[in-house]
Amino acid sequence: MTNLHPHDIRPPAVAGFFYPDDPGALSDTVDTLVRTVKNRAVPDEPPFAIVVPHAGYAYSAPIAAEAYALLPRFRRQITRVLLLGPAHRVGFRGLAAPSSAAFGTPLGDVAVDRHAIAALSQLPQVVIRDDAHAQEHSLEVQLPFLQRALGRFTLIPLVVGMASPEEVAEVISVMTAEPGTLVVISSDLSHYLDYDTAGQLDRQTVDAIMKLDESAILDEGACGRLPIKGLLQVARTTGLTPELLDLRNSGDTAGSKDRVVGYASLAFRNGEGAGLKRAERETLLHVAETSIRRGFETGAPAAIDASAYAGSLAAPGACFVTLKSAGQLRGCIGSLVAHRPLIVDAAENGFGAAFRDPRFPPLTAQDFDKVDTLEMSVLSAAHPLSAGSLDLLAKALKPGIDGLIVRDGDHRATFLPQVWEQLPDRRTFLPHLWRKAGLPQNHWSPNLKTWTYRTQSFIRVPAN
Repeated sequence: MTNLHPHDIRPPAVAGFFYPDDPGALSDTVDTLVRTVKNRAVPDEPPFAIVVPHAGYAYSAPIAAEAYALLPRFRRQITRVLLLGPAHRVGFRGLAAPSSAAFGTPLGDVAVDRHAIAALSQLPQVVIRDDAHAQEHSLEVQLPFLQRALGRFTLIPLVVGMASPEEVAEVISVMTAEPGTLVVISSDLSHYLDYDTAGQLDRQTVDAIMKLDESAILDEGACGRLPIKGLLQVARTTGLTPELLDLRNSGDTAGSKDRVVGYASLAFRNGEGAGLKRAERETLLHVAETSIRRGFETGAPAAIDASAYAGSLAAPGACFVTLKSAGQLRGCIGSLVAHRPLIVDAAENGFGAAFRDPRFPPLTAQDFDKVDTLEMSVLSAAHPLSAGSLDLLAKALKPGIDGLIVRDGDHRATFLPQVWEQLPDRRTFLPHLWRKAGLPQNHWSPNLKTWTYRTQSFIRVPAN
């Protein structure tokens, strides 16, 4: 990072204590740990989330490496990390975000996603507290692993104080509506029990995680139980499947067996058969980009023969295509109803996002060179949502998960689930959607109808 005053950077607090402070030694340590992970089949998809321990590297890093070894393959897909860990130094209510623009490590600075922090600050459970971050190790020790695994990425660092699982789940849901976001939960398991007793309690905690049963996690089972419980709520809602990668304790790595600390490494992935396959998503993105390039040549979208495709691509489907340049919207067009083959919808909406969004002038080839994100969101079927008031409607919505359509007469609009990231508070989400539809902010009438839907979203960087 450049042009940052030292006061804008949260400096490392435990370098030289929890992990090496020499950049070369640190890189070698992390790379060696990841390299020594036994050959493990890496899925075609990046994990939605990982759970990793946060003790000194001599004790817990071999277990953490089991999860981090999954990530290097997905460097281009993972562009942002939502990092949550428990508070060890400062007591407070809610989740603490920093005011810093970056977090420093011996390997360099990691940029904080300030737009995401600003949006999260609208939620009552998120507070800006630099004191909660100043000496906190649970987040810091993960950064060198992330830097070596992912290269460049932006960071949303949150220290979790006294917060409910529901409050944590809301933050996770809102932030992961943006494709390319990895959730990292930092947590050790049992603390300072004898080897056998710790093993029993740690197995009980892991069994609860594998069953997505946060109620079975005891207070003494994990220091990061609150962020873990929030993740489990999201996992149940979105159909995530946990996988245990490693379970050991400090008695297995670098400590005595008299008083040990437990460590587990887990990955959470989309359930088997959930949504489009990777090859299908790549095809949709390729067709959308090809249609844009064809538009520069012919002024028309690419002509797609749906009979040349099979499965979900040939079936009726609805999608939105979004173009961004330097993080700013440059075009977004889509379909709310599946009225043509999905592959054709992708071609038409790719062209539309580039040339037919009335908010922007038609894209030029030079403009397209500056587009750094092409995002595809494939919509589920929409389901009516009945509510007797705005308050009841707001309470029925799942932030970060539900897209919403509103219609009253000729007034109609939608927000994709990704919009929750800019408007995470239900109190602001609905008024902005009403405004988009041309309705008064607090409008409610017997004719007003709403539908919810969900999306499977994915991105690519155009081959400019």
